[in-house]
Amino acid sequence: MLQISVEDSGIGPGEVHRWHLVALTGDGGPVARRMAGYNQVKHFAVADRAQSMNEPIRSYVAATFDLVGPVDLDALREALLHLVRRHEVLRTVYQPLGGDLSCEIIGADEIALKHVEAGTLETPEEVGAHLHRAFQEVDTLSWPLIAMGAVVRDDSATVWFSCDHLVTDGLSSAIAVNDIVGAYRALSTGEAAGPAVGPAADPVEAGSYLEFSRSQRRTNQAMNAEDARLDYWRAFIDRNGGLFPRFPLDLGVEPGRLYPPVAATERLLTSREVEAFEAVCRAHGGRLSMGLLAAQAIALRGQGGPRTYRGLVPVNERGRGAYAQSMGWFINTLPIEFRTGDGPDFGEALAAAQRAYAESRSHAGVHFVEAWRLLAPAEYARLNFWPHAVNFFSYIDFRRMPGAEHHRAQRARMHVWVSGCNGILHWLHRTDDGLHVNTIHVDTPQAGAANRALLDGFTRIVTAG
Repeated sequence: MLQISVEDSGIGPGEVHRWHLVALTGDGGPVARRMAGYNQVKHFAVADRAQSMNEPIRSYVAATFDLVGPVDLDALREALLHLVRRHEVLRTVYQPLGGDLSCEIIGADEIALKHVEAGTLETPEEVGAHLHRAFQEVDTLSWPLIAMGAVVRDDSATVWFSCDHLVTDGLSSAIAVNDIVGAYRALSTGEAAGPAVGPAADPVEAGSYLEFSRSQRRTNQAMNAEDARLDYWRAFIDRNGGLFPRFPLDLGVEPGRLYPPVAATERLLTSREVEAFEAVCRAHGGRLSMGLLAAQAIALRGQGGPRTYRGLVPVNERGRGAYAQSMGWFINTLPIEFRTGDGPDFGEALAAAQRAYAESRSHAGVHFVEAWRLLAPAEYARLNFWPHAVNFFSYIDFRRMPGAEHHRAQRARMHVWVSGCNGILHWLHRTDDGLHVNTIHVDTPQAGAANRALLDGFTRIVTAG
């Protein structure tokens, strides 16, 4: 699954179809009322505050994939409906409540899809522009939080969906593609759409993200600023000079300002080159992901960054149990720091990165949003975006996701967009074709030059053998 801007995806033209999610009236109504997760509470509050200040910040997490052959629109509608019924987070209505966020779940039988034909697009450029606009229709503050549709041709269709970050993360995109494709295959042959199929070819139910969030919040409900569980975070803040580790290169940005984003995706390594680098990491007793982190730290050092790498790392909290194939925002963000040494010794940096990551993961019971609330200065409580360019490392191996063996044939793509940014974000991701990076950075000459130098340095390190 490649992460790329939808305008750069080269999706073929065709007839435009939309399916709008609607709630049915009836006696059933919402089946439960719960409190939202940490990420959701923060995200909603930021969106609400930004809108009240007439400074809305827009974003989406979307995906596209192809179905080959003449498309059964009825089966596709039912497959999309199956997705929303399977994941209750997609049929949940959110409301602010006393500084928190409550949510009401609409029953699986209380929703439907309204089909709309929206004309024909003639060129790939028109398709890209149309989808980019359609993806932006999702809004944190209003329901529904998912939009769905397809561009249909005589011999194929490109199916798409777009979600607000409130109900999804990057891994959710691959999970949703697998769910839709599996349901469509069954429905188009006259079978019923059942649970998704896991790696062992066994049906897998989707655990509730809202139940996960409730359990997580119960675990931390008594936490205060003096809690010993925050010692790791306090120590990091003391050494770092704050909760948010700064991106250490000059990007030519002014404090407190968002800039138009520049987005691009490129392949850094072929599949064989990734395998070769992975073998190097194993020879040093490390994992590929930590080797990539060490290489990033060395590359930053080579561009004038510090010997001690400090950054934030997103961590998937699904585990391998009930939530392994669930949609939601199952991400915690952890601080990490390690020294790269006085020279570009990759083995030394890899070992340091592995030790640091293990230490960081041991403190994953504390959620980043709670650490932010309890430990950050008061003026950070109402930030609408990070206070400055933040050092951030992200890596996903999409080959490990359900349905990954079909991603290449399906032209499965994930599309992440933000309306403004104040730094550089690199999303490293591995596919059957190699290692790719999706970059979003501020539109300044300094940021463009720093990004190019950093990626070139990173590539030299991981191909040095």
